[in-house]
Amino acid sequence: MEFTALKYFHETARTGSIRRASEVLHVTPSSVSRAVSALEHEFGAPLFERSRKGVRLTSAGTLLARQTQRMFRDLDRVRDSIDDLRGLHRGRVTLYGAEGLVAEFMPRVINAFHEKHPQIGFDLHFDSTDAIVAALVDDVADIGITFNGPQRSDIVTVAEHSEPLHCLVRPGHALEEVARDGLITVGDLLGYPLALPETSFGMRRMVDTALARESLRPAINVNTNSLELAKRVAMNGDAVAFMPGFMVTDDVAAGRLRALQVEGEAFRDARVTVCLHRDRELSFAAKALVAVLKEHFEALAQS
Repeated sequence: MEFTALKYFHETARTGSIRRASEVLHVTPSSVSRAVSALEHEFGAPLFERSRKGVRLTSAGTLLARQTQRMFRDLDRVRDSIDDLRGLHRGRVTLYGAEGLVAEFMPRVINAFHEKHPQIGFDLHFDSTDAIVAALVDDVADIGITFNGPQRSDIVTVAEHSEPLHCLVRPGHALEEVARDGLITVGDLLGYPLALPETSFGMRRMVDTALARESLRPAINVNTNSLELAKRVAMNGDAVAFMPGFMVTDDVAAGRLRALQVEGEAFRDARVTVCLHRDRELSFAAKALVAVLKEHFEALAQS
């Protein structure tokens, strides 16, 4: 089995297109197609379903794609380790995080990191808590930043920051008048539309738990995979959104949002965690980023 054929297959699986794979690899589409066909002949099974829109992995192709994903990730780590031995300290690190969490503080982290390690690059992806955990398990991500991530034996937390989950409303919202010293109850939310992330987000599960404890079923006006969209819906109407205070510091300071505290244990302990796969060896680049993230989370705790 040729290494080149596996590389061509891997890129086709990643891009979902023989043409796009050929562009990334700087070869002709026919070269990629021949390599994939050779693998299909060797395995005795089709690896892709082909259509005018592109290609889609078959069950056999999915099995092979998982293996090539791990193989090429391991090769990247070996390459980084060899660079470390040569004192080059370069490479790339892949981080998955919730949109609002990462967008709020990662620019500062990246700038601080690049002052120390200018030759290391980043691949940043926004996704839900469930997808972030899956990326760690499938060896797609080096590091995950999750919100109230699930407790799993194969995922380890290396840094954590806890902060209450706040109710976000526009200035002049009726809930401001209901609030007592900036505090509302879960029951006060009844009658107001909610703008919430999808159920695959840890933040959404916190809100659902709090509402279920009070046997409340308010109208969910917006259900989205974008935390930024949920925030902006609240900013521009009567809908209510929920986020930790540090995620909306600038918006509150500028008068674009009001952040109200909500009574109840479910809203008190919102955990933002930096997670790794327990059995995965980190590259120099990933270890260096984890160190900077730990420093940032310690600073958050003291602020």
